[in-house]
Amino acid sequence: MRTMRMMFLYSLAFVASASTSAVASTTAGIDTRSWEMDASSALAFSAAPFSGTILALSDLQPLVEPSAPATETAVPKTSGLRKLLADFAVTLRDIRYRRGGHEPSTGFDCSGFVRYVFSQTLKQDLPSDSASQYLSGAKVDRTEMKTGDLVFFSIRGKRISHVGIYLDNGRFIHSPSTGKSVSISNLGEAYWAKRFVGAKRPNVLS
Repeated sequence: MRTMRMMFLYSLAFVASASTSAVASTTAGIDTRSWEMDASSALAFSAAPFSGTILALSDLQPLVEPSAPATETAVPKTSGLRKLLADFAVTLRDIRYRRGGHEPSTGFDCSGFVRYVFSQTLKQDLPSDSASQYLSGAKVDRTEMKTGDLVFFSIRGKRISHVGIYLDNGRFIHSPSTGKSVSISNLGEAYWAKRFVGAKRPNVLS
């Protein structure tokens, strides 16, 4: 009985020794020393030298889709020319009508007024009379008229005998007739609506 007890104790000692050896073998390659925290990079690292490469958080670039370059709205060159032309034409209001006139100092007739505005702002020489001005440039539908287009009328009969410069919203500026001055009228007015022939766009604005 004593002999069997001794053998049992020897067996327990052997098992305990083997378990200790296995644990030691398993942890032999592991650094069990305390770890430190680097607050600046928020990365933990071992106090012992490390042969690998550790990247700080600041070294990591977020995966962000590159934003598309901002696109600028293109402004047509003719838009600036049209505004320049209209702004200048409006400054000539109240200059008296004079048949054959083509200068502010002498007064304007309708074609002389149009010719002067285009010459001074766009350096463009238009024909000297309304009928000839109507024969140049591109025809424009009434619904597509823009600032700077020319509007034509037949005051007597069917012949083109009057011209003005279109502004916007049905308005146009012109030198009407004897006894009147450069002013703004509307195509919707009965007198002008009845005599309206069409619109033309000078080549410089095309």
